Amino acid sequence: MATIFAFIFIFFSLIASNYAFDSLDPFGNITITWDYFSDNGDTVDVRVSIYNFQLFRHVEEPGWRLGWAWKGDEVIWSMLGAEAKEQGNCTRFRGQQKPHCCKKEPVIIDLMPGTPYNMQTANCCKAGILTSLKQDHTKLGATFQMNYVKPSDSGPGFTMPENFTLGIPGYSCGTPFQVPPTMFTKDGHRWQQVLETWNVTCIYSQFLASPAPKCCVSLSAFYNSTIVPCPTCSCNCQGLPGATCVDSDKTSVLQPPQTNRGEAAAAVIRCSHHMCPIRIHWHVKQSYKEHWRVKITITNMNFVKNYSQWNLVVQHPNLANVTQVFSFNYEPLTVYGKLRDIGMFWGLAYYNDMLLTHGENGNVQTEVLLHKDRGKFSFREGWSFPRKVSFNGDECVMPSPDAYPRLPNAAHVAITSFNTILFSLLLILL
Repeated sequence: MATIFAFIFIFFSLIASNYAFDSLDPFGNITITWDYFSDNGDTVDVRVSIYNFQLFRHVEEPGWRLGWAWKGDEVIWSMLGAEAKEQGNCTRFRGQQKPHCCKKEPVIIDLMPGTPYNMQTANCCKAGILTSLKQDHTKLGATFQMNYVKPSDSGPGFTMPENFTLGIPGYSCGTPFQVPPTMFTKDGHRWQQVLETWNVTCIYSQFLASPAPKCCVSLSAFYNSTIVPCPTCSCNCQGLPGATCVDSDKTSVLQPPQTNRGEAAAAVIRCSHHMCPIRIHWHVKQSYKEHWRVKITITNMNFVKNYSQWNLVVQHPNLANVTQVFSFNYEPLTVYGKLRDIGMFWGLAYYNDMLLTHGENGNVQTEVLLHKDRGKFSFREGWSFPRKVSFNGDECVMPSPDAYPRLPNAAHVAITSFNTILFSLLLILL
């Protein structure tokens, strides 16, 4: 009995330790960097930076909301490049000038684009949105500065806050750890360094973000009349608690939900057998002598949400031989050594980089031309369909491999007959 309990404990421990692992981006994380610039005696100047080091997962609206817990009675006196969501109780300060935030556990939000220059810092004011590492590396970071009052019982050195959070569903942050001080330069010649630098690493778990998937995949091919739909109840099931949806003919009376700043709007999904807000369709369109063509369509089934800076990540054995991609950007992701079976698609700027709400224009599509690798290529046994698909970093539900469109039986008969005839002719000649 003790052995059984030990096995169960080890099993669930392994699950708990790997719940945030993403095989398509095993090293992806969001890093918070806390730089101590100066110690002014009673106050400390700090620069805080947030960097998105994830290959394809970005931070979309309503953006990040950075939180932590002070270890003492620290208060934020002033701030540039961001602001505390609440000031808190500052009654112990009797003067006319009050601190920016007196909360024990402050929540910091980004400023909006167009903020007055006297409230900005470099790399700020993006409404909390961070792009992914591959899509736009110039917008993957955010920075703000603050001056805070030391705790009354502070000793020598600095005391880091604890219990950091990003305020984004699915992310959990570790314990702060000290790293070599950050180096900076103003003219490119003389380099200076801060007094201390601490990092906090935050990782994403799709299971923590939502117990249900957010997208599904359907399949079809030119050589089979069957269209394999998204699996039933991929994201939810109609009739279950919380599985609300709207029929397309009732959208004229639909009222978009009202939300406050920093809060995500509740999804309003079109009724379907799969109940997913996003559906990806993979269609094997044509076969040429040296190439084959695939059409990819992404449909937004959500009536109240636009997906800006969306991206699609696909794992397929023939992606190493992509010849041309029409209408989308594309870049291979080298995740494991020299393997190039993972690729990332995203929209063209000012053309289809925003996936609009469900409706006539609520989809984007492209075609992909791939070279046939004679050592690998085959239309048999579902080889032409992807192994794994993710949208905006969340893995999509795939149909069962048993349901994939197959080559018709006549094709196998024709190939067999041709081989038989060829073999008979060779025997006659010999």
